[in-house]
Amino acid sequence: MDAQQMMDRDLSAYKVLVVDDINLNLLLVRKMLGKYNFVTITAMNGQEALEKIESEKPVLVLLDLMMPVLDGYDVIRRVRADGAYKNLRIVVLSALNTNENVVKALNLGADEFLTKPITMEKLYESVNTQFEMILAMEADSRG
Repeated sequence: MDAQQMMDRDLSAYKVLVVDDINLNLLLVRKMLGKYNFVTITAMNGQEALEKIESEKPVLVLLDLMMPVLDGYDVIRRVRADGAYKNLRIVVLSALNTNENVVKALNLGADEFLTKPITMEKLYESVNTQFEMILAMEADSRG
């Protein structure tokens, strides 16, 4: 599915959670995602992210690693330990781009790792890929 097909789909029933402790980053990512018609919600730390995951039931989380209260690694660890969220897609958006950070995040259960600063093209490509996976899992579960 290309980017135009994604934008043409009715994704209004889906929620995407953007998690970052810097308000400007939240605003930029939300603006970049503005062309999609899914619901975008935000959290400014790991604990708030876990609360929003439980209350809002997003299908995709765009997650920073360096945050107060709980960092992104802890969020991934806790989400993956809870079987209720096995299909939740997690994309890390982080300036921590060493191989060690990438491997750690992926080993904990992140589905993808994007390095900040993030280009619109990379973000759209990632979101499209993640939604292809989400829609395929839904189709598979319906039989």
